[in-house]
Amino acid sequence: MSTSSRGRALSAAILAAALVAAIAVALTEPSSVGALCGGVVKESPPRKIARHVNPKGRPPLAIGDSSMLLAVPNLARAGYRANARGCRQFTEGIGIIGAAKRQHKLPHMVAIALGADASIGRSQIEHTLHLMGRKRVLCLVTPVEIGGGSGSDAQQVRDAGQRHPHRVRVLDWVVFSQGHPGWFQADGLHLTFPGAHGFTKLFRKGLPLAKAGKFPGPK
Repeated sequence: MSTSSRGRALSAAILAAALVAAIAVALTEPSSVGALCGGVVKESPPRKIARHVNPKGRPPLAIGDSSMLLAVPNLARAGYRANARGCRQFTEGIGIIGAAKRQHKLPHMVAIALGADASIGRSQIEHTLHLMGRKRVLCLVTPVEIGGGSGSDAQQVRDAGQRHPHRVRVLDWVVFSQGHPGWFQADGLHLTFPGAHGFTKLFRKGLPLAKAGKFPGPK
């Protein structure tokens, strides 16, 4: 391994360790939650990977909360422009999409992994689809509840996939992560290093829809 490669690997390890520590502190000391919530972690894919994922357009956008933090570097290497923040709610995710659209930077596909910090409503999903328009694809990730397992938010996501089979692709993290307790920290929600890899593996299933003109179809 070259000196530069070792340096990049060390930097990534330090970042990941810092994220784990921040999440752990937030879970044990309420006074630190505000500081964690205020920090946005984002990373863009290498140019070569971005061109491979969507040769004629922008790389897909992945929007998440604290449950995505540790996976941000992995998602970027997979081809996503990843953007995560602790305590992020669905309304903030809609705001990010709206801002990207106003700036003419909204890609063909957006993946949303939210719901850990507040409930997801049907109207929020419908508003997101209206904002994105019929020429784009929305990937929705089923959120795992605190302590693990599924809930009403995951069902809202699955229902949206049933209502809009040609516009919504469901990435079922609840089902995909079953049987992998080592993917989660003690709260059953936030990721470990193996969990970040598993999370990214699921997100890779959405990448074929990143290319302009690609849409999901019914099962």
